[in-house]
Amino acid sequence: MNFHKVKDVSALPGLKLSVQFANGTTKIYDVAPLERRFPAFKALEDETLFDCVEVDQGGYGIIWNDELDLSCDELWDNGVEVATPFDGLMSFSDASELWGLSESTLRKAIAYGKIVPGVDARKYGKQWVVNRDAMVREYGEPVGV
Repeated sequence: MNFHKVKDVSALPGLKLSVQFANGTTKIYDVAPLERRFPAFKALEDETLFDCVEVDQGGYGIIWNDELDLSCDELWDNGVEVATPFDGLMSFSDASELWGLSESTLRKAIAYGKIVPGVDARKYGKQWVVNRDAMVREYGEPVGV
């Protein structure tokens, strides 16, 4: 089963959401059609509530409150992919999970020059971020996709 875990979500004007997935993809999801089909989603016309959207525990969807949520599959399947300067970037922990590798394997790949620091990966504070293209080049397509 393919899960497209959600890493971050932001409310946008016009009942739209910007959803960032663990695999580095960003999609825009339009909530308006749900509002028309399902009365419960009418509550999201309240901007204060709509703006309170957050990723649920584990990244398997998003939530507003106990009654309103959307699954990661709904967001993935019906969101529209958009290009951003951050496309394809992911944390070592996300890359490790997607490719079934340990984070130490990725740190060793940097030490041995397989993944080039400053080109394929970069450290921000204590967190390493790696480019998806470098992961595919070195390890093939992810096992989790």
